[in-house]
Amino acid sequence: MLKTKEDPNELGPVVPQAGEVQDVPLFVSDDVFGEVTENGPNYRNVGWIGTIALMMKTQIGLGVLSIPTAFDTLGIVPGIICLCSIAVITTWSDYMIGVFKLRHRSIYSIDDVGALIFGPIGREVLGGAFCLYWIFVSGSGMLSLSIGLNAVSTHGVCTAVFVAVAAILGFMFSSIRTLGHITWLAWVGLVCILTAILMVTIAVGVEERPASAPQEGVWVSDYKIVQNPSFSEAITAVSSLVFAYSGTPGFFNIVSEMRDPRHYTRALLICQASVTAIYITIGCVVYYYCGSYVASPALGSAGPTMKKISYGFALPGLLVTTTLVTHLPAKYVFLRILRGSRHLTANTMVHWGTWLSCTFGTTLIAYVIASAIPVFNDLVSLIGALLGTLMSFQPMGCMWLYDNWSKGKQERTLRWMLQAGWSIFVIVCGTFLTVAGTYGCIVSVIHTYNTSGGSAAWSCADNSNST
Repeated sequence: MLKTKEDPNELGPVVPQAGEVQDVPLFVSDDVFGEVTENGPNYRNVGWIGTIALMMKTQIGLGVLSIPTAFDTLGIVPGIICLCSIAVITTWSDYMIGVFKLRHRSIYSIDDVGALIFGPIGREVLGGAFCLYWIFVSGSGMLSLSIGLNAVSTHGVCTAVFVAVAAILGFMFSSIRTLGHITWLAWVGLVCILTAILMVTIAVGVEERPASAPQEGVWVSDYKIVQNPSFSEAITAVSSLVFAYSGTPGFFNIVSEMRDPRHYTRALLICQASVTAIYITIGCVVYYYCGSYVASPALGSAGPTMKKISYGFALPGLLVTTTLVTHLPAKYVFLRILRGSRHLTANTMVHWGTWLSCTFGTTLIAYVIASAIPVFNDLVSLIGALLGTLMSFQPMGCMWLYDNWSKGKQERTLRWMLQAGWSIFVIVCGTFLTVAGTYGCIVSVIHTYNTSGGSAAWSCADNSNST
């Protein structure tokens, strides 16, 4: 059945209107991208199975490698409780993205939500936070790639060279214009990173003791059911768990490029259930066998040989993560510049020049930040606590209230009151985690800087030694 321009749920040939002349076959008329034709990129070409891969790769990236360390800080039981609580809240937040998109077709990114609810100031605040957050995560991805290259090559060259190589590769792959064409990369990256993590998970169970544990005497894992951390340590650990689920703001972009956004919820539930099961399994098994000697990132927990093998498998996954988190802010800026213009969906010089400038600019900023800041890793945690939480909790509560608050004035049913109460709880919980997590990460940054002074700018030192 042919789709009409008034039914943009799925891609398909659009029936010409009376008196309309079409020189180019028109696939869809979209509220965000305009008229998608054969003469330009097909921005609405992600199926629901591909959506699962993109969602899971956005979630399972850098954050999963710190989950065993978070369990070491909190203890296994509190760690699982916190992880499951965050999973429930973020799953609801992710669900609200799909619901809001279907009700407001012109929404592309979180800045559009800010504009709709809070006006022009809301657009700029959330848009700026979105860009800053993903750029820092992109820089973190480049450093993770450099760690992997150092581990595999036994520090073959200066680390600054590896970071530059990671930036170049990130720029090349993130310049793929549509998420539909990145989907196959997401599958490859997902399989590779899961293989690497599962190899380490199995290895720590087979090995007699973790790599950093004392190598003499009887070894017994010192894992704890419940730990007794300070407030700043505990909230920093919780923030790292939130970071593991903070692909949420990227889901706006993913649903906007789906062929049929009505299948979004199906893909989301499969993604979140799989991700949570993987996180719990990896966190519990690795921490159970390694105890306080777990490495961060976790791929270094099973000794030098397994570290090389696991990072060898993980490199494609880390590259795809860097690709995605560079593509998202670049695409956001690209849409802000060309939205409403024919150049958005046409293969013109303006189109290509703008797009490559956006991906190159994003990559360059992320590379400079990652290479020049002495305490970058702690700063990424700070950005994750401040911006990752801000964009994964509070806006979604506001989205529900925006669409449903007026219904309560007409008829306050029990269901409405429970949903309103939950939305307000998510906003309050997110605000607390933002403030408290930011405080904990600031304390960590200060402590790290006072202890070691961080690393030198454009350092040649082997950054895989800490793993």
